[in-house]
Amino acid sequence: MSALKTLFKQTFIYGLATVLPRMLSFLLVPLYTTKGVLSSVAEYGKVSVIFSYFVLFNVVLAYGMETAFFRFFSKDEDKDKVIGTSAISLIVSSIGFFSLALIFQNQIASFIDIEVKYINLVIWILLLDALVIIPFAWLRATSRPMRYAIIKILNVAINLGLNLFFLLALKDLASTESIFDSIYKPNFEISYIFIANLVASAITLVLMFPFYTKIKYVFDSKLWKTMMRYALPVLVAGIAFSINETFDRILLDKLLPSDIADTQIGMYSACYKIAIFMTLFVTAYRLGIEPFFFSHAKSENPQKNYAKILEFFVAFGSIILLTVVVFADALKPYIVRSEGYWEAMWIVPIILMANFCLGIYHNLSVWYKITDKTKFGAYISIVGAIITLVINILFIKEYGYKASAIATLIAYSIMMLLSYYFGRKYYPIPYNLKKIGLYLSISIGFSVLSFYKFREDYAVGIPMLVVFLTIIYFSERQQLKQLLKR
Repeated sequence: MSALKTLFKQTFIYGLATVLPRMLSFLLVPLYTTKGVLSSVAEYGKVSVIFSYFVLFNVVLAYGMETAFFRFFSKDEDKDKVIGTSAISLIVSSIGFFSLALIFQNQIASFIDIEVKYINLVIWILLLDALVIIPFAWLRATSRPMRYAIIKILNVAINLGLNLFFLLALKDLASTESIFDSIYKPNFEISYIFIANLVASAITLVLMFPFYTKIKYVFDSKLWKTMMRYALPVLVAGIAFSINETFDRILLDKLLPSDIADTQIGMYSACYKIAIFMTLFVTAYRLGIEPFFFSHAKSENPQKNYAKILEFFVAFGSIILLTVVVFADALKPYIVRSEGYWEAMWIVPIILMANFCLGIYHNLSVWYKITDKTKFGAYISIVGAIITLVINILFIKEYGYKASAIATLIAYSIMMLLSYYFGRKYYPIPYNLKKIGLYLSISIGFSVLSFYKFREDYAVGIPMLVVFLTIIYFSERQQLKQLLKR
């Protein structure tokens, strides 16, 4: 249980570093969806499409080096060599990408149908974000979660503050003071969103820059090749994952008629955010669990701990799923402010369940990371990406964003099942399938009934939640008491 206690302590701090910044940035959704801030639902759709490209290119620029860094830092005796090789690799690749992207920014803008002024800002943000990948990974690998948390929180606080200033305060000043007319331009809101992001990323790099002044710039080409062999499957898996996560917005933009595409994307993206409670839980857990997997791989009977971790994850995740579904309509006016977005509320339980399956997949993925079989992670993610692309391409024109939501759920569910299937063969872990299956079946069943049959009927939804919480309590009370006692 001491290993689990360590995990929960790390997960709490990394969770704080993830949850608080995400909650701060989460405030941007009510800001963007408030009438008068952005000119229309379609404008929010345009912002969502650009951020979808962000996700894809962030993965490309990291090219699996962060995961490779964790793996080799934990097992290589010469830590300085691992740090130096990783840092130099990302510095060179990031500057190379930046240079090429600036040279061909007009061609890129034309190809992906985004204005050049936005592309220019995106290029700079991508460079700055890429340069802090290894410094942040180093903080996690050397167990410095508080510094990690403070800088992450500060990044989003700056981003949020500048968004509020540009989109609210500056607009009000421009309406009364002529001196601001040349600074605030009508219909320039999207640029200000990315300028705020750029400033926050620049300050983050400044705060992390001492890392680059302290490390030894030792580049080992042999080590780099070994790390790249480990990292490339992670890159492929990351690209496939980004397709599963955000490429549906791009496909909606390309496949729907131009007069409705941005509006559908805006509604879909805004209501998607209501699933953030599950996303926060999954992300915080993943940040805490990845270093834990590697550091405890050689401990006595690590499989037992891994099995218990998944059991706890499913228990907590099931509670989050059912709670958010029961109170989704009560939450929506506070998250998605304008009624113009609410048509897409239908997707909320679907996206919650999809992200829950993704979280289970992250837990199950321990087998291919520990055994250095990362190629299986790539294979599984590629299968998920193919499912996402096929369902979206076949059904978007008829069903719009509903097809995208269902595609996400199917893709993550199949990825979860495939990881479990192959894991049994290469790294058997004694998961308590009966208990996990019980939690999943009850929480998903109650969620579907609550939302699609008894929506906003709290006389039905709340008792369902109470019954489920009672089941969890009596099933896990002994384990929780032991954990808290220790």
